[in-house]
Amino acid sequence: MARILVVHGPNLNLLGERQPEIYGRQTLEEINQSLLALAAAEGVEVEFFQSNHEGAIIDRLHQARNVVDAVVINPGALGHYSYALRDAIASLSIPVVEVHLSNLHAREEFRHRLVLSPVCRGQVMGFGPYSYLLGLRAAIHLIREGAR
Repeated sequence: MARILVVHGPNLNLLGERQPEIYGRQTLEEINQSLLALAAAEGVEVEFFQSNHEGAIIDRLHQARNVVDAVVINPGALGHYSYALRDAIASLSIPVVEVHLSNLHAREEFRHRLVLSPVCRGQVMGFGPYSYLLGLRAAIHLIREGAR
């Protein structure tokens, strides 16, 4: 059975209460439950990791290298400047799908630059919590197509 790691970056543990007008009212646990339901329907396993610490996320990606078949990551603000996280993703030989809840290109100028995108297979943004479901569907598709 295919295994997918879903990584939630900084501040995503506050979903549902932090700026709900931008990020919505669903909690991280509710998003994870939706992902579990989709994974079960598609016959894949998902595991979740959330951290507010860049190094912990990098360590988790290193641990996943030979264990999971794909990664779905919402890097939060790290997606705008973390070259260390970019290097960790580039070192993976499995597909990585980047997701963001909001449409970053419709927000502040500093959010328009995304340093992870060039080393990810694709990106989904702007659909609120549904971005995660689309990202998971993309990861499943990539696994089934044998993408690396």
